Amino acid sequence: MKAFVLDRYAKKGTLRFADVPAPDLRDDEVLVAVHAAGVNLLDAKIRSGEFKLILPYAMPLVLGHDVAGVVVRVGTCVRQFKQGDEVYARADDFRIGTLAELIAVKESSLALKPRGLTMEEAASIPLVGLTAWQALVEKAQLKKGQKVFIQAGSGGVGTFAIQLAKHLGATVATTASAGNAGLVRSLGADVVIDYKTQDFEEVLSDYDVVLHSQDSKALAKSLRVLKQGGRLISISGPPDPEFGKGIRAPGFVRLVLRLLSAGTRRRAQRLGIGYSFLFMRAHGGQLQAITQLIEAGAIRPVVDKVFPFDATNEALAYVEAGRAKGKVVVKVR
Repeated sequence: MKAFVLDRYAKKGTLRFADVPAPDLRDDEVLVAVHAAGVNLLDAKIRSGEFKLILPYAMPLVLGHDVAGVVVRVGTCVRQFKQGDEVYARADDFRIGTLAELIAVKESSLALKPRGLTMEEAASIPLVGLTAWQALVEKAQLKKGQKVFIQAGSGGVGTFAIQLAKHLGATVATTASAGNAGLVRSLGADVVIDYKTQDFEEVLSDYDVVLHSQDSKALAKSLRVLKQGGRLISISGPPDPEFGKGIRAPGFVRLVLRLLSAGTRRRAQRLGIGYSFLFMRAHGGQLQAITQLIEAGAIRPVVDKVFPFDATNEALAYVEAGRAKGKVVVKVR
């Protein structure tokens, strides 16, 4: 099969377009013919080697985390899916590889594709949808009437998280450029801060939850806009000891993670704020709940651009430039 392969870590490297063997199908997996694959900043960060300490992949590696496609074959233990089903998923860590013609996905990580969505729209959802769900529903337990600050509202995670938070009944603040203010307001943002001309710390106060996705400077400010007892959930770091425990990292890695986050955790504790790092995981059940919201019209996908399969490296560069409104997708077939 055709696939885009990473041969070695490189900050500005490109993926090699190659013929590779089809993936082995395990008993609890489903073989999916890839119709579309989402492209994420996570792919660029793995290519650059930023996660090699916590995700020590063997090379060569087929990249890609989001998939929408059609079931070709099922493992002997699979009961929920059958040949011909239209499905979507975020592939599990160490079983990624959606930038290819075929991928094997765990049954427990897969869900039926939402009715009414194209393959490209469906492929835009899993990683950002599960990130928003695990941050706002699972970790923050966001409730009606609470206030949440979602950074980078026009990005992939931001466009989904705004809609989810609004569905949950929260008041939503976000940052965006003046040019993207209309987009984030249409998704449900109540307070829109122009990050080029305004300091969010001067606008926001007494928030219940912050979904942090920016740099360490924004992290320090975010702690100060939360009320006592508030929660800050970061998807950009620093990783905390709970994360190291969750991924069953070796002892020395856990120590490194503890040290990396020590300052942030101390500042949060002094302010009476909960801090946690989120590295989202594949989860078919949560994806099914997201499907229900999409089919009910509560959430819509936001796709910036669809690239042809042979332009995958260009799609990755476009995502890395940080200007996408919503998600970037590759059309595989």
